[in-house]
Amino acid sequence: MRRWLSVLLAAVLALALAGCGGKDPGSSGAGGGDNVGSGNGDVYAEDGWAEGRLGDTMHTYFFNYTVNSAYTCGEFAGRQAAEDSKLLVVEITVKNTMTASVEMYDTDFQAQWGASGEEDYRLPITTDPETFEELDPISEDQLPGTYELGVNQERTGLLVYEVPASGKDFSISYLEAFEQGDEGDTFFVYFTPEEK
Repeated sequence: MRRWLSVLLAAVLALALAGCGGKDPGSSGAGGGDNVGSGNGDVYAEDGWAEGRLGDTMHTYFFNYTVNSAYTCGEFAGRQAAEDSKLLVVEITVKNTMTASVEMYDTDFQAQWGASGEEDYRLPITTDPETFEELDPISEDQLPGTYELGVNQERTGLLVYEVPASGKDFSISYLEAFEQGDEGDTFFVYFTPEEK
């Protein structure tokens, strides 16, 4: 159920972003605020959102996550990108900060790109985009579609997305979702991946 909710919220997040432009970093709290990172810092949500860069630790309600690195390629672990596409490979570290185990889903993190009003997104290739069924990872370095993090447990792995070949700048986004159906803060990590 939570997996399906995560997919639904990903779609809602993409639609919501289509109607709003980027945030002005100078518009946050005094001194630029803690909700805009510049790499290798701690970022907390303020006024419902937070934005970071590679190396920033994003502090969500359930866990902390850091997008460590990202690159694009035409082939990953034997999988070829479709025509007019490439694969976006993102290394991410996730750490449970709750007082109980947390079930994680690859669909918690979506890749986004595009100009304001034209945003698009993809889920990791470990989720079928039409049926939302979980698929097996193609590399032992990938995070699976579903996994559990124990109290204070940390896990690093790869998320792989199929994105347009013309894509240059991306973000990995996460939207807090609570069991009651309420939404919390939205987190973005922006980057330009290396090309391999």
